Amino acid sequence: MFSFLLSFVSSALLTLLVIKHSKLHGPALDNNFNGVQKVHSHHVARIGGLPIFLAVAISAGISVWREPSLGFWLLALLVCSSIAFAGGIVEDYTGKVRPSRRLVLTMIAALLGYLVLDAKIARFDMPFMSWSLVSPWIVLPLTVLAVAGIANAVNIIDGFNGLASVVTIFMLVSLAYVAWQVGDMFVLVSALTVAGATAGFLIWNYPVGLIFLGDGGAYFIGFMLGELAMLLVMRNPSVSTWYAALLLIYPAFETIFSAYRRMFLRGQSPAMPDGIHLHSLIFRRIVQWTVGRKEARALMKRNARTSPYLWLFSLTAVIPATVFWRNSGALIFFCLLFIISYVWLYARIVRFKSPRWLIWNKKN
Repeated sequence: MFSFLLSFVSSALLTLLVIKHSKLHGPALDNNFNGVQKVHSHHVARIGGLPIFLAVAISAGISVWREPSLGFWLLALLVCSSIAFAGGIVEDYTGKVRPSRRLVLTMIAALLGYLVLDAKIARFDMPFMSWSLVSPWIVLPLTVLAVAGIANAVNIIDGFNGLASVVTIFMLVSLAYVAWQVGDMFVLVSALTVAGATAGFLIWNYPVGLIFLGDGGAYFIGFMLGELAMLLVMRNPSVSTWYAALLLIYPAFETIFSAYRRMFLRGQSPAMPDGIHLHSLIFRRIVQWTVGRKEARALMKRNARTSPYLWLFSLTAVIPATVFWRNSGALIFFCLLFIISYVWLYARIVRFKSPRWLIWNKKN
C-alpha cells in the first residue's frame, strides 16, 4: 500500500498544480464544445496524463530505493511506457499527432517491452490444456497488436469524467491482488503505483472535471495495463491467459465492436470518431431522463451521472476475473456472458428500448 499512497499523494498535488497554472498550458486547453464526443461547457486542461506520469516516476524511484531488486524492471517499464505517453501528450498540446502515429508509437513501445522485459504472449490456455506459442513471427505481432490495442481502447472509453480512470483503477487493483496471490512483487508494486497515480488525478476529474485525462494519460495507463496484464500471466503459469482477456474485455470489446459498427454497418473508417459508443448512448438516452438537457449545470450533472453505469458494468468482468483468475473454463464463460450482455444492452438502448431499471429517477 505504500506505493499506492505515495503515488496517490504525488499525483493529487501535481494535478492540482497543473490546474492552478492551467493558463500556462494554453495550447492544451480543451475549448472545442461542438465535437461529436464533447460533453463539457468550459475550458479544461486535457493534460492529466502529465501529473500521472510524473507521479509514477517519482513513486517508482522511491520504490527502487526501498527495494533495489526492482530497479531494472521498473526503469525498463517506465522507459517503454514513456514512448506511448509521448505521442499522446504531444497530441494534447498540439492537436497535430494523428491517431495512426500515436498507435505506431505505442506499437514501438510494445516492441521495446518485448525485447527488454520479455513481455510477450507465449502461451494460450484452454480448460485442461495449454498451448505454447514459439514462433516469433506469431508471438511478436500478436504481442504488439494486443498492447497497442489496449492502450487505444482505454483512450476510446475516456469519454466522461471519471469513466476511464475508475475502470482502469478497478483493473489495476485486480492485477495487484492476483500478483500478491502468486508472489509477483514487480507487478504488484507497478500496478499499485499506477492505480495510486490515477486515483490522485481522479479526485480533481470527478465529478466536476477540473482536468481531463487526455491522450497522454489514456495511452500511458492503457499501455501499463496491457504490459502488466501480459507480464503477470506469462511470468506466472498458474494465472490463466483468460484472466487478462476477461479483465480487459470492456475497453477491448468496445473498440472491436465500434470498429465493426463503423466499417460494416455504416461504411466508415474505423478511426472516424462518432457519438454512439455505449457510454455516449447512456449519456444521451438514459441519463437525460434524470436531469435537464441544455444548460451547463445540467450538462455537468449528466456527465457525472453517466460514468457510474459503466463502472458497474465493467465490474461484471473485473470481479469474476479476480475471483476465477486460475480457472480458464469459468473465465471463458464470463467472457461470453459479457459479450452477450454488451450486445443486448447496446441493441436495447440504440432502439430506444432501454431497460427501465437503468433509469434511476425520471424527476428533473
